[in-house]
Amino acid sequence: MRKISLLFIAVWILLVGCSNNDMKIYKGRDLKIAVIGAIPEVREENITFKKITLEDLQHNTDNLSNEVDAIMIMKEFLHEADDDQYVAAYRSLKIPIFFMQSTKVHVPFVNEGVRYDDIIEVDPANFATGFLDLGTDEKVNEQTWRYKPEKKQNNQDVYSRIFATIESVSN
Repeated sequence: MRKISLLFIAVWILLVGCSNNDMKIYKGRDLKIAVIGAIPEVREENITFKKITLEDLQHNTDNLSNEVDAIMIMKEFLHEADDDQYVAAYRSLKIPIFFMQSTKVHVPFVNEGVRYDDIIEVDPANFATGFLDLGTDEKVNEQTWRYKPEKKQNNQDVYSRIFATIESVSN
C-alpha cells in the first residue's frame, strides 16, 4: 500500500510540475486587429482580424487608428513594408503596429533611408516587435515591445502576450 501511495504522489508531482501556468490565453476585451498578409491562427475567440494592404495603411491611417486596436504586418510583407513612403504612416498611428518575425526589430520601418536588407539582424529569435510613436513635434517618445517564445512557450502563447499588450495600450 505504501508503494502505491508513493507512486501516486510521484505521478501527481510530475503532473503538477509539468503543467505550465505561464501560458495563459488572452481573455480580455474583444480586439479588432488589421493584418497585412496572412491572417494568423490564434486560439482566442475574442480576436477579430481585418485584412488590409500597405496602401490602405498609408492612405487611411486616421480611420484605422479609430477602427482597429492594432495592426500586424506579417513576415511575407516586411521587405515591402520598409519602404520610406510608409514611415510617416507608422509614426502617425495612434495604435500599436507589430512587425511579425522581424529579426531587425522596428528600425527599418520607422526610419527613412534604412532598408530591411541593409541592416544586421538585431534579434534572430524575435517573433514580433511592436511599435507606437507617442511623441510630439517637440519630444520623441517611442514605445516598443519585443516578443519571443520563452521556455515552454509556443507562438500561440506569444500572440496571447501581444493581445494583452494591445489591450493595456488602448486603456
